[in-house]
Amino acid sequence: MGPDDERADVSEDVAEDVYARLKAYEGRASAVGGAGKDLVNEPMIRHWCEAMGDTNPAYAGPDAMAPPTMLQAWTMGGLSGHAARSEAFDELLGLLDGAGYTSVVATDCEQEYLRPLRPGDRITFDALIESVSQRKTTKLGTGHFVTTRMDVRAGGELAGTHRFRILKYAPAAQGREGASESSARPRRPRPVVNRDNAGFWEGVARHRLLIQRCDGCKTLRFPWLPGCNACGSPKWDTVEASGEGTVYSYVVMHHPPFPAFTATDHAAAAAGPYAVALIELAEGVRMISNVVGVPHDEVRIGTPVRLEFLRADEELELPVFRAVEGSEG
Repeated sequence: MGPDDERADVSEDVAEDVYARLKAYEGRASAVGGAGKDLVNEPMIRHWCEAMGDTNPAYAGPDAMAPPTMLQAWTMGGLSGHAARSEAFDELLGLLDGAGYTSVVATDCEQEYLRPLRPGDRITFDALIESVSQRKTTKLGTGHFVTTRMDVRAGGELAGTHRFRILKYAPAAQGREGASESSARPRRPRPVVNRDNAGFWEGVARHRLLIQRCDGCKTLRFPWLPGCNACGSPKWDTVEASGEGTVYSYVVMHHPPFPAFTATDHAAAAAGPYAVALIELAEGVRMISNVVGVPHDEVRIGTPVRLEFLRADEELELPVFRAVEGSEG
């Protein structure tokens, strides 16, 4: 056995030891006795529905309920966080950091809705560390998936569950000796492609922005969903967007800086803040994307934009929106 083989064996032994220590945290609490900072309330419901373009009458009026997908919103602690977070969860994250898995990315979430939430409901929650995966190698790097499960209650009654999964990983080495600067640049995280949205990404690959249209009531919808949220029909076809739109709302991302997101425009690739906008398409639906072709501090609500496709790397193209030349800020 040579030196390289010996180092490999040591590395595997260390990895197995780390994994055994991580597994010991499964089933332990990650949050105990948490309480929502606000009661379920009409203003938050209204803002959510406006941002999502959701006009379902069930979410307005005297008997309104909250959109089910807002489940996590009522538990979020904001910038100040929650005192309910457990020492066990901090220890788990510290153990991963100490093992070299210092980066983190959210990968997916699953929600189950057991009863509607209505204005005035007081939200409480508990959460536990449900699982820690074996060491996995992804395009981002090698690490462990950590899944937590939150039980959300309204007035003491279980209202829903929220599973949230992150990857704590050691970033993969960037590039290789002799690689070009462009190939060594950090790559954007991959979009999550599943059976419900695969058609959208197939359209993007052909430089087409496709919007779902319900076969039943002909309502257009975006993002893609398995069924119509207006009439419930599971049947649909698509229409191609014209590519014209306006900035409905936007934020400017300053921190944390991430090199893969600094070159959103080939003409302005210097590191710095960038604009993320909610674009209202001419067809009436809205989508989130980047605004390019104008400095981040000149993006304004109402700015007219036009669709184009950005080659992010050798595998990924993304729909972005270029501010129309001559538009007023």
